[in-house]
Formats: sequence, C-alpha cells, structure tokens
Amino acid sequence: MDRYRMKVNQILEKDNFSKDEIVLLLGTEGDEKILLFKKSAAVKEKHIGKKVWFRGLIEFSNVCGKDCLYCGIRKGNKNLKRYNLSDEEILAAAKFAYDNRYGSIALQSGELESQLVTSRIENLLYRIKELSDGKLGITLSVGEQKPEVYKKWFDAGAHRYLLRVESTNRDLYRKIHPYNKKHDFDRRLECLKNLQEIGYQTGTGVMIGLPFQTIEDLAGDLLFMNDFNVDMCGMGPYIEHADTPLTEYSGNLLPLRERFDLTLKMIAILRIMMKDINIVAATALQAIDPVGREKAVKIGANILMPNITPGKYRDSYKLYDNKPCTDESAEDCQSCLEARVSLADAEVVYGEWGDSKHYDKRRKDEGRI
Repeated sequence: MDRYRMKVNQILEKDNFSKDEIVLLLGTEGDEKILLFKKSAAVKEKHIGKKVWFRGLIEFSNVCGKDCLYCGIRKGNKNLKRYNLSDEEILAAAKFAYDNRYGSIALQSGELESQLVTSRIENLLYRIKELSDGKLGITLSVGEQKPEVYKKWFDAGAHRYLLRVESTNRDLYRKIHPYNKKHDFDRRLECLKNLQEIGYQTGTGVMIGLPFQTIEDLAGDLLFMNDFNVDMCGMGPYIEHADTPLTEYSGNLLPLRERFDLTLKMIAILRIMMKDINIVAATALQAIDPVGREKAVKIGANILMPNITPGKYRDSYKLYDNKPCTDESAEDCQSCLEARVSLADAEVVYGEWGDSKHYDKRRKDEGRI
C-alpha cells in the first residue's frame, strides 16, 4: 500500500478531521475516493440505516426581497415571471403529502420580511396541522426573520428550519452578495443561532464550485457545520443561471462534473464527521448527473424532496438553469423517487417525520431536555 493511501486510511479511522485532512480527502481520486465513499456509506448504515425520508417540497412563491448574485429568483431579475400560490393551492399540496404518507413537507419561498408574510405563514401552519391532525411534519425555508417571527412559527407548528449560508468564508460571502445591510453575513449567522435557541431542528448548507471558492473554503464550511452543531444540511453544486451577475465568471469555473464530484465528497465527509444528522440529496445533483441523487443517497444522504408544487409554477422557481423535474406531476415525482431510492439500495420510510437523531442529542447536551 502506498503512503498516500495509507494516509487516507489513517484519516478515515478518525471521527473528526483537521482542515488539512479535509482538504486531502476532498482531493481524493480513484481507489482513495472509493475508500472515502465506502467509509461514509458504512457510517450512514450504522447510524441511520438504509432509510430515506421524503419532504414534500412546496415552492410557494418566487417573490424575493434579496438580490443574491447567484440566484435566478433574485429581486433584480426582470426576466422572471413572479408567482405566489394561493392559500388553497398550498393547502391542497400539503393534503397531497399527507394523503400519500410523506410524513413531512417543506415550505420554501423567496426571502421577504413583513407582518403580512408573518401572519400568512403562521395561519398556514395552523391550517396544515389541522388538516393533517397534527401528523404532518413541517420544515420552513423562508430566509432571515426576527427572533419573534421564528418563535411565532415554531409555536404554530413548524419544527425544522433550513437557512443556507452558501459560504462560511466571510470574504467569499461578500463576493457573491451585494455589499449592503440586506445581505449581512453576521445577521445570517445570528438567525441560525436564534433558530437553535428557539428549539428548531436547524439546518444550513453551502454551494460547491462557486466563483472565487477554494478547496480550503469548502473544508472550512464542513468545520463550521460541525462546530455550529447543525441538525441537518442541504448542499449542492453551484449551477449558473443566465440572468445573474455571477455568470460573468462562468469561464473560470470548475467543470460541472468536478463540481458534482466535490459535492459527493462533501456529503461523504460530513456524514463521517456528523454521523446522525439529516443530509439532503439535492435536486441540483440530478441537473448534472441523471442518477446524481441516487449516488448521494448511497454515500451518505438520507433526505429527498419530491416537488409537490403545482406544475404550472415550477418553471418559475429556477434558482439555477437546467433544473430537473419541472414537467413532472406530484405523482410522477413520487414514483420516480421511489425507483431511485430502490436503485440506491435504500427504502423510503412513509408516515414518519424522519427527525434528525442529532437534534435530541444536541438538546440533551445543551441541557434543554
């Protein structure tokens, strides 16, 4: 066995890694990459099992008050047809998830802060709990809000919240966002802390292959998630959108296949570091590789998000170009993902929330339960 493989083997025997060790693992290829994926798959099977949980995704509005430089639904994109589902459409989608025993839904939209938005989401949460007899789990992903707003939604029935930071390197964060108070790195982190303190299962995530991003940045992202003690993570490859400022740098990016490969390595390393968290197999993986989500499930991911947004709106919620599955019905999406999970030698668990095992452990360590 050569020295390099021996070193990779030695690193993989650990539960936690240094930044230099993560950088080395992110650079693995060939047999060494196979070793990494075998290890992460074994960790997942031991701590999670061969289980996958669905989160029925309802992208209920593409109206956004932010102008993030990478995002297709950014406020400044004038080429986008804006939409906002009616309450009845949202509730019908939630009912579909409940009737099909998904266990949970995820409500996602552009980022807006207002009393109207606060009250509307609060009311929807109560109504979703009512129509499902309290049995449907609810994740929110609607951006930065004041602590009292998060608390209202938590009290109304939301129990998980995903707030992706996209990069934990402060300088890189500035480069991919307008430099103003509305796009404040410190506020993003403060919101994540508020979510944890209120009691949410708290998730974040990053994009992989951004302009200006280094392997060291990605290693830092993984260390941040471990140190912050997240309960769940959603991260995927950066894919350009033609109507965004960052497309100016498209010629300098890693090839899509390399971004895909790096994403799988990020998932694998995070699974080894944080053995019992929930990790999403991002839809963006399938935009690069037809079986991208299956590959993610095999090496560490345990959450899939079938899109149950009414079909006529899906083309208008494109955060990036070439988004897959926009022409499928909710029923088609479910059947497709069931087949994909089976191909990945895993099984969909129906009728369960699929909460992060890490959450109870974290709360106990913090003395909250």
